[in-house]
Amino acid sequence: MALSGMRGLSVFISDIRNCQNKEQERLRVDKELGNVRTRFKNEKGLTHYEKKKYVWKMLYIYMLGYDVDFGQMEAVSLISAPKYPEKQVGYIVTSCLLNENHDFLRLAINAVRNDIIGRNETFQCLALTLVGNIGGREFAESLAPDVQKLLTSSSCRPLVRKKAALCLLRLYRKNPDVVNVDGWSDRMAQLLDERDLGVLTSSMSLLVALVANNYETYWSCLPKCVKILERLARNQDIPPEYTYYGIPSPWLQVKTMRALQYFPTVEDPNARQTLFEVLQRILLGTDVVKNVNKNNASHAVLFEALALVMHLDAEKEMMSQCVALLGKFLTVREPNIRYLGLENMTRMLMVSDVQDIIKRHQAQIITSLKDPDISIRRRALDLLYGMCDVSNAKDIVEELLQYLNTADFAMREELSLKAAILAEKFAPDLSWYVDVILQLIDKAGDFVSDDIWFRVVQFVTNNEDLQPYAAVKAREFLDKPALHETMVKVSAYILGEYSHLLARRPGCSPKEIFTILHEKLPTVSTSMIPILLSTYAKILMRTQPTDPELQNQIWAIFHKYESCIDIETQQRAVEYIALSRKGAALVDIMAEMPKFPERRSALIQKAEETEADTAEQSAIRLRAQQQTSSALVMTEQRPANGMPPVSQHSLVKVSRMSNEVIQGGVFQQDPNTAGQGVTQANGTLSVVDPQPPEPSADLLGDLFSPLAIEGPPGAAVKSKHNMASGPQGAPNEEEILALAPVEEQTNPVQPIGNIAERFRALCLKDSGVLYEDPYIQIGIKAEWQAHQGRVVLFLGNKNTAPLLSVQALILPPSHLMMELSLVPETIPPRAQVQCPLEIINLQPSRDLAVLDFSYKFGTHVINVKLRLPAVLNKFLQPISVSAEEFFPQWRSLSGAPLKLQEVVKGVRPMSLAEMANLLNSFRLMISPGLDPNANNLVASTTFYSESTQAMLCLIRIETDPTDRTQLRMTVATGDPTLTFELKEFIKEQLISIPTISRAPAAAPPQAQPTSPTTIVSDPGALLAGLLH
Repeated sequence: MALSGMRGLSVFISDIRNCQNKEQERLRVDKELGNVRTRFKNEKGLTHYEKKKYVWKMLYIYMLGYDVDFGQMEAVSLISAPKYPEKQVGYIVTSCLLNENHDFLRLAINAVRNDIIGRNETFQCLALTLVGNIGGREFAESLAPDVQKLLTSSSCRPLVRKKAALCLLRLYRKNPDVVNVDGWSDRMAQLLDERDLGVLTSSMSLLVALVANNYETYWSCLPKCVKILERLARNQDIPPEYTYYGIPSPWLQVKTMRALQYFPTVEDPNARQTLFEVLQRILLGTDVVKNVNKNNASHAVLFEALALVMHLDAEKEMMSQCVALLGKFLTVREPNIRYLGLENMTRMLMVSDVQDIIKRHQAQIITSLKDPDISIRRRALDLLYGMCDVSNAKDIVEELLQYLNTADFAMREELSLKAAILAEKFAPDLSWYVDVILQLIDKAGDFVSDDIWFRVVQFVTNNEDLQPYAAVKAREFLDKPALHETMVKVSAYILGEYSHLLARRPGCSPKEIFTILHEKLPTVSTSMIPILLSTYAKILMRTQPTDPELQNQIWAIFHKYESCIDIETQQRAVEYIALSRKGAALVDIMAEMPKFPERRSALIQKAEETEADTAEQSAIRLRAQQQTSSALVMTEQRPANGMPPVSQHSLVKVSRMSNEVIQGGVFQQDPNTAGQGVTQANGTLSVVDPQPPEPSADLLGDLFSPLAIEGPPGAAVKSKHNMASGPQGAPNEEEILALAPVEEQTNPVQPIGNIAERFRALCLKDSGVLYEDPYIQIGIKAEWQAHQGRVVLFLGNKNTAPLLSVQALILPPSHLMMELSLVPETIPPRAQVQCPLEIINLQPSRDLAVLDFSYKFGTHVINVKLRLPAVLNKFLQPISVSAEEFFPQWRSLSGAPLKLQEVVKGVRPMSLAEMANLLNSFRLMISPGLDPNANNLVASTTFYSESTQAMLCLIRIETDPTDRTQLRMTVATGDPTLTFELKEFIKEQLISIPTISRAPAAAPPQAQPTSPTTIVSDPGALLAGLLH
């Protein structure tokens, strides 16, 4: 930034640097912005030089992190200046302040095009840099043909052609459907004959993007790429400025080999022979040196060459050279090189006939498991897992078990899973497999998943010859003083089924086995006790002749757990006491477990899901994840608390603020359920039977009904406005909350108060009660700042008995990122717990998040789905604008989709003051006096999201004093989606005005006395009053 001749800019920068604190800096910036705004507004005859001075100041203020919401027109106008200093400022500031969707860019297209087709090479470079940096669709449609002409022009200097190639690459990546590259195969082949390495490198980047989408069109470029590699490998005609630490243009070498990997094969035998000679030269000429920069460049070329060798399926001799070279890297002191050696050796496992060569380095790879760097240890584990087969499985698994004692906790779960998979896939005999899994469970403990011990139980049950051996091993492990609970589970199951096979062994009598198992009972969790009770029952049943002392001991244990608070334990104890009276029939009931049906191993399935991918496959997968999808995915199974896991997505496209009924995560309207109970609009309350629910009769109808999917902005959308109540104050069908018990309930649980009214109240304020019934109260306290929010859920138990099996699941819409902290499974009597919920707004939308909350009280599971008040107006910040600020912005946002207008009918009659208060409650600031018509309202606000940042929103409402049931509304913002969503949001509020609805049904007799009528806004205080 040249400051010569711009004393005002130098003084301003000096003042900013001398500010003592942030407040002084902000005041100085506001003063300067006001001065610049005044000069732009009042002095119409500003010269290009004067504009340049003020635009430099705007750019500096923008670089300090302040919003600059004016002056873009002046910056764009400088692009047309005839002199370089002013034109340079215009291009730089336009690139920084405007994005590809800004309307002002349309004004610059002609000026940019004139510079591109002009003869001034400096201006051409400025214009190409701007187009490449912004890369918008309109730029691509208007300027791509001119950029293509520059690239293929023989009269342009290499500097301009190089920038043209990179500019065209940017436009093609952003808009591949707009940039016309038909017939470009011959042109690209000509570009690859270029002698200038700068143009050649830029053209090669463009070729990589083109062949990635369609390689068949560019077969003529393949021999040219081979010639380029040959030229570089032999260091022929390479300027010194393109030689990096003695390596000829490593960037061009990498790009050329990357382009060759997109072609399936090299068919020409001469070209293939030349290519292999070049690759051989690279493999033999690469070594580790002390210079870090040279290492980085040479290894970048080397690893790309290795990828190309694997892609071309080279001869075994060359593959051996590659593996030998990678083996050298495993012994280097530099950790980055060791990591790359392990990673590329793992990739080479996918090539046939290479695994035996890699096995020669097995000792070095095992040594890498003890490396101080955890990333190297992970790569060594992946490589050992990939290279394992029947011949080396014993050695590798034993090493993994030994390493398990010292492995990091972060690696133990993955290590345990891979050891179990290898033991199952390559076990020489089943007894070795049992030994390995039992050792694994003993050493890993908490890091062994249930799938692992389920699988060993299945093997033992299905193989009779294995049962005595497994029982002996389980008995031996029980002698250890400290034993993990998973090992107790496996031992208890195996000994319960097969301990009678060890009756003649010393220390294996039924009483001795019972005694040693019973010693573990005080150390296990509640979920383990039913397994031990089953084991006791089977030991007692198989004791022949009957041992009265053992029988009395076991029956005493069963009687002890008859009244256990855990239902599963209590049921087992009661059932075994009843079964003990069956006499001879007990033998058939408690017989050995039958063989499991043969099915695919869950561990092997996990192994296939975690196979290593190539670099290209990983890149394709990453690009697929980054693409926006509007698909709706149903939840398969529900986690206990918090957000759903990655593999279990929920339905995230949630309906708007209208009062649709939610059933099972899908919005429905079923008039047949109207007579089943009382309904509230904010969610669905149901008494759930332990049996699984009936599937929906028309699942596709539920998913793709208009209630679940809303049309995109700009579409002709007919809003369905649901009034809060009917004409007589009675709730309509959609507001009725379907209470659908599977069996007859004597005292059905009903909510206290109107859930819909509670939700509407929380849309206007930040604290209050979201839901309440006789047993629990859910309160909310929220804080909102810009595009982020923090909501605390207050869960209060109103009774003297605990609430069990408490579960909370957030079903977020696609525009909100939400993370709920862990919700405890039990809420003690008259206690309150707090669960923070973090929210980030990604983009404008009226979709709502849903809280799926359930708990257990007595024999019933109560489940309720509640809309969360994370609505659009929570991300609005009222802002006052003057007439000087309002009207230029209003005029600049002209026409759809940035400015939308609609005549709204069916508005509930209200005075102008009431309407102004309603808009103020939704964080829209009324600006009186801006509209000359006294019957109109003008409002402004700022919307915050990650995609729009801070976006100014302007609203104008024109009313008819003779007909208050209709009005005309105009909404203008800088984002089309935001304009549409905000318009629809305001329209919903003007039509669906909350009214006093019918009083709720009386609470059941178990309900607590209703609280006083005084409203407490703080949910924490409100719940505390209920709990004391």
